[in-house]
Amino acid sequence: MEQQKLRELLETLHQELAEVGTVDEQTGEVLATLKADISKLVKDGAQACQEEESLTERMSDAVGHFEEEHPRLSMMIQHVLDSLARMGL
Repeated sequence: MEQQKLRELLETLHQELAEVGTVDEQTGEVLATLKADISKLVKDGAQACQEEESLTERMSDAVGHFEEEHPRLSMMIQHVLDSLARMGL
């Protein structure tokens, strides 16, 4: 059940990322990394997090990066991190 919820959160987050408009270079890099991470999570599931600890670190950094200009996006990333934590990852 938790993995299905995570998958739904990831798909929603991926859609939100696609809707982010013009951004500076640093934000563009963060977005590109997040999109790649989300694609990997959707494809490989929770195993992707177990194999790569830095994935959750990058997502945590992204929360802070988007907090001011994209609060909704920041909140959604935090929900994904919370779901991963509940799964023990």
